[in-house]
Amino acid sequence: METKKLFIGGISWNLEWQELKDVFKEYWEVVYVKIIKDRDTGKSKGFWFIEFATVDDAVKAKDAMDGAEVDGRVINVDYAQERQEA
Repeated sequence: METKKLFIGGISWNLEWQELKDVFKEYWEVVYVKIIKDRDTGKSKGFWFIEFATVDDAVKAKDAMDGAEVDGRVINVDYAQERQEA
């Protein structure tokens, strides 16, 4: 799949964006991190999107981090799919 953006699920609600960015940027160049938050509470829903500098970085990050433990939780990593407009 040709995308630089990954979906990261199963993330601890205690984790801050900089901490997750640091986990990934240790090996790959992270360009952007987006936390998906609940509209009413403002708290993380436990899934984020991370964009990398290159498609190659995204592929390597997915392969290496899918199923990894981060902050005491196993995360799932997959390619992000663009939203379809209705």
